[in-house]
Amino acid sequence: AGAQSVMTVASKAIGSLPADQKKEVGKVMSTLRADFGRAFAEATERIKAVEEANMLSAETVDMTLPINRKPLGARHPIARIIEDFEDFFVSMGWQISAGPEVETEWFDFDALNFGPDHPARQMQDTFYVQGNQAKDAAGFVGSNMVLRTQTSSDQVRALIERGVPLYIASPGRVFRTDELDATHTPVFHQCEALAVDKHLTMADLKGVLDRLAVAMFGPDAKSRLRPSYFPFTEPSAELDLWFPDKKGGPGWIEWGGCGMVNPNVLKSAGLDPQVYTGFAFGVGLERTLLLRHDINDMHDLVEGDKRFSEQFVMGE
Repeated sequence: AGAQSVMTVASKAIGSLPADQKKEVGKVMSTLRADFGRAFAEATERIKAVEEANMLSAETVDMTLPINRKPLGARHPIARIIEDFEDFFVSMGWQISAGPEVETEWFDFDALNFGPDHPARQMQDTFYVQGNQAKDAAGFVGSNMVLRTQTSSDQVRALIERGVPLYIASPGRVFRTDELDATHTPVFHQCEALAVDKHLTMADLKGVLDRLAVAMFGPDAKSRLRPSYFPFTEPSAELDLWFPDKKGGPGWIEWGGCGMVNPNVLKSAGLDPQVYTGFAFGVGLERTLLLRHDINDMHDLVEGDKRFSEQFVMGE
């Protein structure tokens, strides 16, 4: 109530009343003030209720209206299969390693026992980076820089940085000067695996390969080794996959390469090959997808069509 309100003026006038009337009039005024306060509060609540009702009426949401859903994206099958490989190796207690894509020629070739005149070093096979001649993480100065041609380039780098015993898998992009066609692309993905410890043998390698084949292609899959040659492994072998779902019937099909780590590679990392042995293998992730999902054209993997990616379900 304001200073000039009826109740305020009446309350002030009580002081001028005879003493025998002040008490009675004061009680009446107290009752009036209490009644007025309750009435004012109730009126305020009614006003608020009306305002809220008007607001809700003006802003009514029609729950029957259709929702304009935003189109969802789809994870690329390469990203998914990388996770499949990583899950496999992590389940065995291995570590995941990621080397640089712009690599020194030393790590990509020299440390892996590629001779100075090896054909893979030629510019028609390898992308060289201008403004090279850099110092890398291991302190090697003056090495040319290249776009790595293989995830094997992470082998010696990991041995130097992490030491032994070492069990790593290195999935990632690699670069070759190939023309894009149904079976080739200049940018593709590999998964390299490397184990270096005491007393490792080809039997250990074969055991891991058989487990990987089952993990990627089902319980009927298995691996086979055929003698071959790679500069960074000795002995070396082609990795074949027994493929139950092969067109024309079950059969063997080439999947990757493998072997025991060449002693010269161990020496590049400062290890004594008389004490340590190791095995390594690598498979192409695009090739794995082509086999596992019966994809016929590499273009489908690089063109970024969401409709293609939507066909793949995690775990299939």
